[in-house]
Amino acid sequence: MSPLPLGKPVAVRGLRKIYGGVVAALDGIDLDIAPGSFCTLLGASGSGKTTLLKALAGFETADAGEIRVDGRDIGPVPVAKRNIGMVFQNYALFPHLTVHRNVAFGLEMRRVGRAEIAARVEAALALVGLDAHGGRLPRELSGGQQQRVALARALVIEPDILLMDEPLGALDKNLRQSIQIQLRALHRRIGATTVYVTHDQEEALFLSDTIALMDRGRIVQVGAPEDLWFRPANRFVASFLGECNFLPAPSGPGEIGLRPEKTLVGVRAEAAEIRLDGVLGAAVFTGTGYRVTATVAGRELTALTGNDDPVARLAPGSAVTVGYHPTNAMSFADTDR
Repeated sequence: MSPLPLGKPVAVRGLRKIYGGVVAALDGIDLDIAPGSFCTLLGASGSGKTTLLKALAGFETADAGEIRVDGRDIGPVPVAKRNIGMVFQNYALFPHLTVHRNVAFGLEMRRVGRAEIAARVEAALALVGLDAHGGRLPRELSGGQQQRVALARALVIEPDILLMDEPLGALDKNLRQSIQIQLRALHRRIGATTVYVTHDQEEALFLSDTIALMDRGRIVQVGAPEDLWFRPANRFVASFLGECNFLPAPSGPGEIGLRPEKTLVGVRAEAAEIRLDGVLGAAVFTGTGYRVTATVAGRELTALTGNDDPVARLAPGSAVTVGYHPTNAMSFADTDR
């Protein structure tokens, strides 16, 4: 298998999908995905992310709008001719075929020559670190190995874009993190344009060049992980991507948002530019420090402190100062969700 060419750009314009004549699963989606980038569709169940992925794959037909890959409208193109690699959560391997035959399947359907199939399958398995497992059956592999076989099968056809639908959701936490590291390194080597669906915010932050956060069939914000974390478009984005404390703006309408790591309590808050009176809730040891809760003006806030912070020695119900620096506060209009 020759090195994959730089992935193709994807442009989605005005994409709509309506179920039952009423519910808009996709409500006018516009999205540009740069060639060779790793774009994650992030959102809760029912946000539309999987429907969008299925529309890209051709498993769903949009009611309006278009999808272009490298400038070509793929709406009328049948699934089998879209040259798209797909990796599912349940792997979808053929249990009666060896690993080699599973990976070769897409090439066989394309009537590629036998010698070329052998070479490309060998290269694809080497790419995912399974070149010694070609003769095994899927049941003889671990869950992580099966997922890598599914990835090799998607990559061996040299797809224009690679689609992944919550591919790590069935794995335990430690294995999932290990595969995430491998997947990130692999993407940087092959340069395939990748669209990845997940509801796991940490996974999205770790893997992605671009995140498209979805809610109720719409893209709420799209940008680099750092953009969504530090410059969320609204209250919804700030609260979905990580924890966020909300307080009334010190002047005027609206609110400010503070990440727990930027929320100061006790002694650390004494030097803050903005200081508020609070009541300590609890200080829970997390190993790297304490997770501290405090109530300020009727709102419960969370702060993260070091494991030597004296606030941990205070009794629940103690008066405590809560503070922050305005440069660390995110402003939201009072109409923001």
